[in-house]
Amino acid sequence: MLNKLLEQFRLQPISVNAVEDSHSSTVYKCKLFNGENVFIKIPYSKLKFQRELEAYEILKEQVSIPNLLAYWSGDEEYPGAFLLSELKGNPLTTNVSSATAFQVGILHASMHNIQPSNAITLTGIENEFIVWSSFVENQFYSFAEDVREVVDEAVYRKSIEKFEEMKRSLPSPDGPSFIHMDFRPANIMVDGNNVSGMIDFESVRFGSTEIDFTKLYRDFLSFDLALYQSYQEGYKSIRPLIDLEVVLPFYLFTDTFNSIGWCKRRGIEKNALFFGKNLADLKKIVLN
Repeated sequence: MLNKLLEQFRLQPISVNAVEDSHSSTVYKCKLFNGENVFIKIPYSKLKFQRELEAYEILKEQVSIPNLLAYWSGDEEYPGAFLLSELKGNPLTTNVSSATAFQVGILHASMHNIQPSNAITLTGIENEFIVWSSFVENQFYSFAEDVREVVDEAVYRKSIEKFEEMKRSLPSPDGPSFIHMDFRPANIMVDGNNVSGMIDFESVRFGSTEIDFTKLYRDFLSFDLALYQSYQEGYKSIRPLIDLEVVLPFYLFTDTFNSIGWCKRRGIEKNALFFGKNLADLKKIVLN
């Protein structure tokens, strides 16, 4: 497949290396003779390909993202592929300055400021805002079918009870906004002290912003109060920020639960560490 895409995109790179921490898609980094790097990305499915293709059109000139240099629409065997420019830098870590966290807030809020438009016809990106409660519930119970097969009955039962209890306390949804759905450090690029942009748009939707803080908080904001405060200041400089203390407990719980279901679908052995962490976290949440 890789050779086919190199020919499709007319590339003769010096080297090609698979990119780690790409949970869904397959990504290759290609070093060219002129010293530049480009990326070949193969989405997980046709739907994810279409979502990402539409996201480049929506987000360009709105927020910093890679340039879409070319794409291939796929065939009966493969979902398609993208040829993308490089965003300079490395994925976000907790070892950054407050100024960087402020910029992450600006980036996130700028994306959330984007609303549905009649100027672009969408077939891959759904507008879930008008049925937000049902969307969250359908996601949870869809993964519940997988979770039930791999956790103790008591953990499963208490998880269902907790979901039904917590969802009743959610505020009115905030939107409709463009939401990333996987806004985590691995998808946020930082060059020195500057945020260079974000990547990976296979899961994007229009919906409520409340779901979109979960993974960033889990993997970045929760480790340092100063960074958390700076992020919030950056976000608020662009748009109002919802009360995260109200929504984060619910979405951290559902993310943990849904991640177990995701591992069951994609292969528990292949995702053993991720599965083990989420199972341990789920037990802490529902059994304590």
